[in-house]
Amino acid sequence: MSIKDVHPQKLTKKLSEELKKWEEVNPPEWSQFAKTGPHKERPPDQTDWWFLRSASVLRHVYEKGPIGVSKLRSLYGGRTDRGSSPEKFRKGSGKIVREILQQLEKAELVKKIKRKGRKIAPQGMSLLDELAEKLESERRS
Repeated sequence: MSIKDVHPQKLTKKLSEELKKWEEVNPPEWSQFAKTGPHKERPPDQTDWWFLRSASVLRHVYEKGPIGVSKLRSLYGGRTDRGSSPEKFRKGSGKIVREILQQLEKAELVKKIKRKGRKIAPQGMSLLDELAEKLESERRS
């Protein structure tokens, strides 16, 4: 069973609930005031957005790893409103992505590869595979 066999949103939601139990993954104090990128006008409305983003980053590292901060910033970017000028793509916040990756490293779910970025660690791989297995068994029953 792989994470590619289940719906990504359901997996991310379930993984965010699981990450809330980990003491290494916690939103910093500044996160309640931070926008997620220059293309956004306001901070996120969800109170648990940090855990959702952490789960999403972990899933992307599993699927696309080894992957660096710059590629992840591009994944979380969007079009910025520039008034009467044409919209333009802007990358997402690098601080948020770096902080999340560092927390996931501390939790030993991802590991750093020199000059290549982050790669999923065996513990992170087993966590995601177990959650995918649970979601698939819930869907079947």
